[in-house]
Amino acid sequence: MFTKQTLLAFVGALALATAKTTTVQSPTQDEVEAARATARPYSPVSNVKGLAFDRFVNIWLENTDFETAAMDENLSKLAKEGILLTNYFAVTHPSEPNYGASAGGDTFGMDNDNFWQIPSNVSTIADLFDTRHISWGEYQEDMPYAGYQGIRYPLSGANQYVRKHNPLVLFNSVTDDAVRPRQIKNFTTFYEDVAHHSLPQHMFITPNMTNDAHDAPISVAGDWVSRFLPPLLKDQNFNKNSLVLVTFDESGNYTHPNRVYSFLLGDAVPKHLRGTTDDTFYTHYSIIASLSANWRLPSLGRWDCGANLLKLVAEKTGYVNWEVDTSNVFLNQTYPGPLSSKNYSSKWAVPATSGDCTAGHGIYNTVKKTYRGLKPTYDYTSPVPYDKTSGNNIGITYHRTLKHGKKETRVTG
Repeated sequence: MFTKQTLLAFVGALALATAKTTTVQSPTQDEVEAARATARPYSPVSNVKGLAFDRFVNIWLENTDFETAAMDENLSKLAKEGILLTNYFAVTHPSEPNYGASAGGDTFGMDNDNFWQIPSNVSTIADLFDTRHISWGEYQEDMPYAGYQGIRYPLSGANQYVRKHNPLVLFNSVTDDAVRPRQIKNFTTFYEDVAHHSLPQHMFITPNMTNDAHDAPISVAGDWVSRFLPPLLKDQNFNKNSLVLVTFDESGNYTHPNRVYSFLLGDAVPKHLRGTTDDTFYTHYSIIASLSANWRLPSLGRWDCGANLLKLVAEKTGYVNWEVDTSNVFLNQTYPGPLSSKNYSSKWAVPATSGDCTAGHGIYNTVKKTYRGLKPTYDYTSPVPYDKTSGNNIGITYHRTLKHGKKETRVTG
């Protein structure tokens, strides 16, 4: 007798089996067309109540300095309808390690945009969502079909969809699964999911290489956002106690601080906070931590563990964020690791398996079992990722005053 879960996995496996290509990285057009004809998107729904929001939408644009993005008329206009985050930092350069970090809580030394398949023993945000059956999905503009794993599309000519801007497809724990790849879909499915009330509670949305400002001026991305987002904010199928983050993967200047223009929108933003700014120090890791705190999920035990929470969430949990002295914060480099081209190390970073994390709900059980007895590679309780051995991000001071008056001051390294 098949259980519902077993049957779902069986059906998912059949759909994916027909969607396999002989060369995952660089399929032929015939293989793409055959897979497109058989691959079936999967759009799970759920309704797990959160502390500060019930749906989170992550929209990423590309390679633009804070000041440049702030001058775009469309982006600045939208930011005034929500909360402008003035101290939101990407975690490194170039693009791909930032996207990977947003899903896995670490860069694993990645300092390139290469084709990677991160081993299946590395947990991701998808695992955290699944602990409470919170539906999730990615929407990638111009992706040819759900679950596509190729490095780009179209296969030649100007780039539209690129794998390096797709967080979860980088992880084998996602792509080796029978069902999960079908939750990584294109914009056609997005609009179908909007119409059919089939949107997940967490969405990661990536425009194509023109609309995200990678291959075009920031004005093109600003125009795209101004056309894409406002109609959705008026649609209750999309904007129902939803929090929307518009941000950038990284800044455009590798020698300046990696601060990126970011703002929060949606009806989960309290009316009295619309048109305000939030000066709290955040990184891409703060989003994993905030999602975990909002839905009472565990931590990955990586840099999400000590990351500051979005203020909206921190106030609901009672967590006191760290105030970071950003005068010496650049976050332009990563540390040695197995995905590094310049500073290769065969050692995969070991996450924390014990201790308290900002989300307040411990560390994911599978992480604890996988790495039991091993010493964590880094001090993951820091809100600023750093590496003592290589000297990356050393000497940054952060402090806070707890509610009972106790003051804490720390320095990275």
